[in-house]
Amino acid sequence: MSRSRYWKLTSDEVEKFTYNEDKLLNWEIKCIREPEEDAIFIGVFLFKHGTPLGYDSVKGIVYYHNHIPLSELPSITKFLKQKFGGTEKEKGEKIFLLDSKEIYSGKDIASLAKELESKFNTKPIISLEFQDLSEEEQKEAGLPDAKLLPIPGK
Repeated sequence: MSRSRYWKLTSDEVEKFTYNEDKLLNWEIKCIREPEEDAIFIGVFLFKHGTPLGYDSVKGIVYYHNHIPLSELPSITKFLKQKFGGTEKEKGEKIFLLDSKEIYSGKDIASLAKELESKFNTKPIISLEFQDLSEEEQKEAGLPDAKLLPIPGK
């Protein structure tokens, strides 16, 4: 099983990708506020096979936050919940939307990144991780070699 991660992708790049969605393991949109050195950000992500919550693995979209005013968290949660549904569960710096709708297409992920950018005044950076995506499939999907980080196998 080979894995490959594409990182530092823009919304415009991701929007054009036409990969096999069954091979996307996870995605993350890291939404950074300027100035970048203040490390103020929201990260929205989805793991296809579930995200650890305590000893269990749960399905659904999750977000984490760093140096975001606590007064802003309800509006972020509300925005994501209106889009994807799910049952809200907080654990540390993460907010889980248990059993929320899951998205995997480049178009849907890019659209979410653009909405997060405009609604929460952030700059989104997207990462996509695939499993067993051949070089031919990578080329056909339009995935850029320059942003590929191969993940060593076990």
